[in-house]
Amino acid sequence: MQIELNNEFYRVIMDTKGAELQSVVGQHNHYEFLWQADPKVWGRHAPVLFPIVGRLKNDEYRYQGQTYHMTQHGFARDNEFEVERQTDHSVTFLLKDSEATRAIYPFKFEFRVKYSLINQLIKVSYYVTNPSTTEPLYFSVGGHPGFRVPLADDAKFEDYFLRFKPSKSRIQIPLGENGRIDYAKRTLAPTDVDWQINHDVFKDDALIFQLPDANEVQILSDKTDHGISLKTKDAPYVGIWSAYPKTGDYICIEPWWGIADPTDASGELTEKLGINKLDPNGEFKAKYSISFK
Repeated sequence: MQIELNNEFYRVIMDTKGAELQSVVGQHNHYEFLWQADPKVWGRHAPVLFPIVGRLKNDEYRYQGQTYHMTQHGFARDNEFEVERQTDHSVTFLLKDSEATRAIYPFKFEFRVKYSLINQLIKVSYYVTNPSTTEPLYFSVGGHPGFRVPLADDAKFEDYFLRFKPSKSRIQIPLGENGRIDYAKRTLAPTDVDWQINHDVFKDDALIFQLPDANEVQILSDKTDHGISLKTKDAPYVGIWSAYPKTGDYICIEPWWGIADPTDASGELTEKLGINKLDPNGEFKAKYSISFK
């Protein structure tokens, strides 16, 4: 079921399946800013990643002596959420554990995704609650919004660049075999300068950076005034991705509170790189914002 929010600047559409953002259209120029999920290239718009981010080693993990199978980015993006609360300019989606989720993820949880339309800003908030009174909850969470590029009819994909703020270097983590990160080969990347974009940039999969404190990543071009900005205050990682060798006119900017397994991962969920632990009755909050011009 689709949910629509409107203000004087944007018409925003989300779907209860996966609590996925599906469309952001300018009210005045009727311009679509989100990738429209071409199934021949990448059939999603902006999936929500939970309870893992990225790929597990061998698509499995161990917890309390038992092995569980889970595919890339977890199951939330393929599950139906309920609409817990809706106002004129916000909506909160809720996913709870079930018999089906506990078969692959043996935890009680409440996972909320809230979208707020505030003037020219879309704020995305994640809330993870551990309803257990006795057991901890281990999880990762992240966003995966895909933005339409080019953002002008007279521009090309190759006319765009990435700009990082603050302007300083960041640690880049390469992806290795089977979608796992090669943590030993991380390097200091010159993100204090603009990064020109073409499809070959993504031939080795996503660009992954560790984020120090608050960050902003922009998609810009000298050939148009249209651009996109994603801001986060506390996401420890960001992935930047577009499909390859299949190519499409989009770029994903993905704030992550978690990361794929490294090549030498032990497989134990409690030892997983970037994992978050919630004590009984605890709550985790994370958020990012998107703006368009």
